[in-house]
Amino acid sequence: MSKIAMLTDSCCDLPKEIIDELGIKLLPFTLTVGGESFKETVEKSPKEFYELLETTDEIPKHSQISPVEFFEAYKELYEEGYTDIISVSINSLGSGTYNSSLIAKDDFYESFPEAKDKLHIHNLDSKCYTLFYGYPVMEAAKKIRRGADVQEIIAYLEDWFNVCGVYAVPFNLKYAKKSGRISAAKAFAGELLGLKPIILFADGVTETVEKIRGEKNIVPKLVETLEKNMTPQTPYIIVYGRDDTVAKEVEKELYKKTGRKAEMFGNIGAVVTANIGPDLVAVVVRRKNK
Repeated sequence: MSKIAMLTDSCCDLPKEIIDELGIKLLPFTLTVGGESFKETVEKSPKEFYELLETTDEIPKHSQISPVEFFEAYKELYEEGYTDIISVSINSLGSGTYNSSLIAKDDFYESFPEAKDKLHIHNLDSKCYTLFYGYPVMEAAKKIRRGADVQEIIAYLEDWFNVCGVYAVPFNLKYAKKSGRISAAKAFAGELLGLKPIILFADGVTETVEKIRGEKNIVPKLVETLEKNMTPQTPYIIVYGRDDTVAKEVEKELYKKTGRKAEMFGNIGAVVTANIGPDLVAVVVRRKNK
């Protein structure tokens, strides 16, 4: 009989209570800012991190999760009798974490050759960030509890990663430009004209798909873009930073257009905030053209 474990990293931005409730194995990123280091989700909530940002102008630093950390997670789950590990990682084009998971897999089987027929490790690249993969990881954990098999769960996750996208509006690009990890932000040159980008995160890359003039136009322009690109009558997830005012307005307008409320609301965590800033609204949708 199979025993399946869900393993992911803290950039999935699932709240700690959901992680604990569903028994998801979490590997936290370590961040350093203002001389303080901490483990995301485990030692600091997103709201506590936003408060920390208010005390410094420093851009937070973080590094990939190491092969050693993955190795220890695999070993622990193997010793607990799991037959399958589904490991979902942050976008491989933005972090070396996915590659660490692969290196650790090879190291694990080299150290425990007898495990090859007992434990199967399935490594998936989410190709994105935040609740884009946090939400389906949560749903996958629920499927495990309902008795779904490994291939059904992997097919669900791969479909989500290939079809969905995140449409995000950062209210300023200070963090995105300084971190250098969001290429669309680096290329965007409209801030002096009062323009804000709608950035699409999908398929491992970023792209500016629309430009918004003036804050009052953020909600209508974002909703227009979402309606044009999302598959009708499918779930959507809303992500926000330290203020949910605009996020709630987006949901209100999307409800008028689609008759659906957001499947989930959530804060962006420390890793994403370090790269895009604490002030934004973003919506995860299933894209029509996929």
